[in-house]
Parts: sequence; C-alpha cells; structure tokens
Amino acid sequence: MAAALHSRLPELGERIAGRIRSDVDAYDDESLIPFDSLRRSCTANADLILNHLRAGAAPDPSPARETGRVRAEQGVPLADTLHAYRVGFELLWTEIVAEARTHPEVSADQLVAKSAEIWALFGLYAEAVAAAYRETAAELTSRGQARRSALVEALFTGVIADRTTLWEAARELGLPERGPYAVAAAAAGAPGEEPLAGVEAWLRQAQLPSSWRLLPDQQIGLIALPTPAAEDACLGVLRRTRARVGVSPSFHSLRDTPQALRFARLALAGLRGGGPGVARFDDDPLAMVVAAAPAEAAHLVGVVLRPVVDLPVAERARLLRTLEHWFAAAGSATAAARSLFVHPNTVRYRLRRVEELTALSLSDPRAVAHIGAALLAVRDPGTGHIEPPSTEPG
Repeated sequence: MAAALHSRLPELGERIAGRIRSDVDAYDDESLIPFDSLRRSCTANADLILNHLRAGAAPDPSPARETGRVRAEQGVPLADTLHAYRVGFELLWTEIVAEARTHPEVSADQLVAKSAEIWALFGLYAEAVAAAYRETAAELTSRGQARRSALVEALFTGVIADRTTLWEAARELGLPERGPYAVAAAAAGAPGEEPLAGVEAWLRQAQLPSSWRLLPDQQIGLIALPTPAAEDACLGVLRRTRARVGVSPSFHSLRDTPQALRFARLALAGLRGGGPGVARFDDDPLAMVVAAAPAEAAHLVGVVLRPVVDLPVAERARLLRTLEHWFAAAGSATAAARSLFVHPNTVRYRLRRVEELTALSLSDPRAVAHIGAALLAVRDPGTGHIEPPSTEPG
C-alpha cells in the first residue's frame, strides 16, 4: 500500500497542498505562501510518513520542524499551521484507506493498527512543528526588538540624518513621518529598571504611537502627537505610571529628536521633590535654563544671593521661603502672607531684609529677574553647591 502511494507521491503532494489551500484561510494567499512552496512541503512530509510505513524507518521530525520554521517566518498563525498539518494527515489517511480496499490481504485489524500509528506520528510531527514555530517566532521577535531599539537609539543620537532614511525609520517604528512629536525621559530607580512599564501599550490604546529605549538610569521614548488633544492624553498616560518623567516641547521633524531628548532630561532634572511627577520643559523654561547650566547657576547664586545663603540656617530658610512664595504670588505680599500663614507686614519686612543684604531692589524688574533665576538655582539640588532651603513653616 505504502509503495503504491509512494509511486504517486508528486500527485499526492499536490492534492494535499490543494486541499490545505482550500480548507485553511491563511494558506489561500499566494503572496504569503506560494503554492509551489506548499506543494514541496506537503510532498516532503508525505514522503517521510510513507517511508516509515514501508520500511519501518524511525520517525524523522526534521521536515516538520522546517515547516514550523518557514511558517513562522512567513507570519502564518501557529493555529493555522497546525490545522493545515491535520488536514494533510487526514487526506493522506483517506488515501491509505482507499488503497487498502484494493488489497484484500490487508485486514481491518491491520488497518486499525496503522491508524493508531499514523495519528501517533501526527502528534509527534505536530509537536515538532509547534516547537520550531515558537523558537523561530521568539528569535524573530528578539531580532525585531533589537532592530527597533537600534533605530530608536539612532534617532536619539542623531545618527540618522537623511530624509529618506528618517522616513524609513519612522515607518518601521510605526510612527508618522511628520510631527508633532514629544520626547519623554523617566528616571529609573535601579539600573535596568523599567520605570514606565506598560507605557507603550497604554499610549497605543490612546492612539498615540511611540517607541522606547531602556538605558541603565532612564527610560526614554519618542511619542507621536497626531491630534490637538494628543499632548494632554499623553501627559495623562505618563502620570498614571507614577514615575518621575520629563517631557520635551513638541517638535515636527525627527531630525530634532536629539535636542528634544536634552530638553526632556532637563525637565526631569528640574522636577521638584523626590516623588512621582511629570514636568514639561515649557512649564517653567527659566528653571530649565538654570538646570541646563549647573556651574553657571551656582555662580549666579554667589553673585546675587550670597549674603542671604551665608546667613544662619533658620534665617536663610525664612528669607528664601518668603521669596519663593512672593514669586509664586506674582509679587503680592498679601497673597504670599496667606500662603505662609503670617502677617503681610512680616512678608514686607523679610523682603526689605533681602533688599538690604543683596543691595538689589525688588521694584527693579532686572533685579527681580536676577533674584528669581538665582532662587531657582538655590532650589535646584542639581547644582551641587548650595543647600536647598529648609521647608520649616513660616
């Protein structure tokens, strides 16, 4: 029986391929799985089974593994691949039964025994298909992730400059060719920790394509903002992560990604407190400028506020805290007093004390600008030179 079927192997392989193509939707696409490739695979697998039946050869799952590998590379779903295998085995068994009818010497018991053997082979080969498919799919996923990571790194470092290459990188990363975009940088609690775990999926749900790269101390991402409401949606998603995140201003060309990353990192460096939060560069651009030049900012403190920061700790803290509240209140002593829970005259007295110490007038806009910038530098622990003011009440 096996020999008779083997003599018709080319025709049998073509019929199995035709049946699979008609019964399994994923195999009906010639551009995905060329019929000639499918026919060769079916013929090889049928040849293996018939040789096993003829000569009792040991099962050889290598053609099944090759099928699993090729289908994974072609992007055929594993369920469809296994369904196709079952269809092929069923047709081959049907042919064996039909051939048995022409051989009276083959008993029903022999046929039943072979049936069990055939379906045991199906189980063995199906496992081989699935194992090879999963191994190849994992390898392809890893390769794709490495490729995406390299492209994101190239955008952040400015290695890609050619317009055509930028467009190709955007397409491969699933990003629009033109902005607006924004860059986000989040601080990692430990080397290799992902502070924004799940953020790409959350942004995708909000219709915001993005690509991310994990560094030892930060997670950085490029986010597309395709609609006017996209930036608010993006900030909402980033706040959900409960991480410390800096966000760049929006920009329109991927060529500007390196500069946007710098802005995002400055926004992160300028984020106040030690807890979670999201800071946009545009929320406080003067603070970002101060954070961008820590050495210069420390020098500014020495020039403008040195007499104040040299005071004993308690008095220094009171004066700096009063200045902070006065600036936050847009120069209103009354509003600053309310937030400090003191009398307005107390605020005015402290402000006069600052003027006496610094020889600067808070009614002079230029002096106010200098004091405001210096105050930001005092408040920014990133300068490393001036201790931040105390947060004692009043």
